Amino acid sequence: MDLKRFFMPYQIRWLKDRPRIKIWEKSRRIGATYIQSYEDVEDCVAKAVPDVWFSSADASAAEEYILYCEKWAKLFNVAAKNLGCEILDEKKNVLTYSIDFPVLGRRIIALTSNPKSFRSKGGKVVLDEFAWHEDQEKMWTAAKPCITWGFPLRILSTHNGAGTLFNEFIIDIREGKSNWSLHKTPIQLAVAEGLADKIMQRTLTDEERAAWLEQERRDCRKPNTWEQEYCCNPVDEATAFLPYALIATCEDLELVQGLEDVAGDLYVGMDIGRKKDLSVIWIFEKLGPMKFTRQVIVMEKTPFRIQRETLYGILRHPKFRRACIDSTGIGAQLAEEAKEAFGTFRVEEVTFSEAVKEELATHMHTEFEDRTALIPSSEEIRDDLHSVKKVVTKTGHIRFDAQSDETDGHADRFWALGLSLNAARSYKGPVLTASRGRYQGRTLTAGY
Repeated sequence: MDLKRFFMPYQIRWLKDRPRIKIWEKSRRIGATYIQSYEDVEDCVAKAVPDVWFSSADASAAEEYILYCEKWAKLFNVAAKNLGCEILDEKKNVLTYSIDFPVLGRRIIALTSNPKSFRSKGGKVVLDEFAWHEDQEKMWTAAKPCITWGFPLRILSTHNGAGTLFNEFIIDIREGKSNWSLHKTPIQLAVAEGLADKIMQRTLTDEERAAWLEQERRDCRKPNTWEQEYCCNPVDEATAFLPYALIATCEDLELVQGLEDVAGDLYVGMDIGRKKDLSVIWIFEKLGPMKFTRQVIVMEKTPFRIQRETLYGILRHPKFRRACIDSTGIGAQLAEEAKEAFGTFRVEEVTFSEAVKEELATHMHTEFEDRTALIPSSEEIRDDLHSVKKVVTKTGHIRFDAQSDETDGHADRFWALGLSLNAARSYKGPVLTASRGRYQGRTLTAGY
């Protein structure tokens, strides 16, 4: 059979990979269950397994899976009987859907999420949307022994946070602790291999595919939805250093943008990038304890000459007081030149280390809690600030990580903001000198 008539490349790769245990980290609605049902019917037709035990997080998914199996049975020209739905436990809404192959002596049974259903069973096991099962630990404990006699096991799911057993399995594979086969299909890969074309029922251009992806991202409305349901990135709000709720308290739709009519002092932070990461300049106006974002300048793949001109234009502003500039790696020269041009007391070179990052991030968190730093209401800024995770290493050290992206950088807005806040905190005013007057020795004998 010509598989390309029915399936896309990523589905075919999954089908042709035949280890005992494989796991699929996937986007929603890319046809994973569809190709899995084909594999299961094929195994029954080949008499490679006695039965297939399929479990999904809800009844509608189980029913849909059986309908797929029925379709493939017709394609293989094998007699099959859809036995429909059977209620196993009405109070707990435990249902089973099944299809029987009487000539082959094989069955495919789709169960709703209930670990007890796997007890005393044997054969091939498929755990669909495993991260969304109510009790993954109990489900795994009940399902794993079913394959003891050498039968295959398949795990397919989108993510449901970082603390799931599903994500633990994936981490173990990537760290070499498990020899299971791992497949990963984010929506971007699925679209590149034909998903959007199939949905639109025509061949799309690269520009049309990019526009389709962008529209889907925007329609998600919430960044967490896009990242987790489509991009295979587990989202756990508990690990975000700045939760969305905290960021929202400091967003202000009425912030005055630009550097005209500045009443307070200006403080600048700059995180420097060139080819991969962005260069970002963050400018605060300080009035009393309050810091108001006046401008956020984002430069992508910008020559250093233009970056320097942009920075110097800001540092020449009459209200400018202090800047903290990233001098790590490629930023060293620009930071050093700015310090020489504008003075040691006005420009500080900051070399990023884990200790420095912790200090900057902790101070930023305090400013957000106190609501003394107001920022624009911007999706790009919001997602960038939320992308930084506080990670405690095995040695007990604290590390701040963010996933790098070719277009969105590596939390560059986050660090530019932190540097700007640090500039406002560390500024003590200009150093002033004055003569104390000539020493008059005669005062020592006055009155004698």
